[in-house]
Amino acid sequence: MKVVLLGAPGCGKGTQASKIAEEYNLPHISTGDIFRENISGKTELGLKVKAIIDSGNLCPDDVTCDLVKDRLSKPDCQNGYLLDGFPRNLVQARALEDFAKPDVVIDIDVDLDLIEKRITGRRSCPKCGGSFHIDFLSNDKMCPTCGGDLTIRKDDTPEVIKERLTVYKNSTAPLIDFYKSNGVLKVVDGNNTIDAVFEQIKKVLG
Repeated sequence: MKVVLLGAPGCGKGTQASKIAEEYNLPHISTGDIFRENISGKTELGLKVKAIIDSGNLCPDDVTCDLVKDRLSKPDCQNGYLLDGFPRNLVQARALEDFAKPDVVIDIDVDLDLIEKRITGRRSCPKCGGSFHIDFLSNDKMCPTCGGDLTIRKDDTPEVIKERLTVYKNSTAPLIDFYKSNGVLKVVDGNNTIDAVFEQIKKVLG
């Protein structure tokens, strides 16, 4: 089973991806992990990516696609995969059709206002590494685990989030129409709880 997860930043893709991977015994593959593995392993592609990133540029689509294609050729992907964070645009989606066409694409649809609330409410603890949300904290300045001072990630500010959502709408959202026309798109309501969203996904995957 070849599965692609779509959704705006903060929709819960990472959480659901972990649950899907465990439930269906699929390798959970994210482009971020692929980049880090190749860079740390000093592979030919990794050295190319590192040079691009070090120069302050974004990794071009052809290099990203080569990295994903290489990863999907590994033995653990022979019976399927779960892609999280790829494809990010139509160029990447069309390339994926050529080397590992997905069986189902799941779009986790969440109201953008709720996404902004979810992300701006996130807090992390540098001391113990814990991650929390202010809706579930009695004190949004102190870590409930170790008592450390909670911080806000630089990319969790309202200004940055609005920019990230704009980028998503302009580049990634068109993938929804692309996969709808291919007949493989399934939409789940991501406004619900983690478990409720996962139940919807299980019904989609069977």
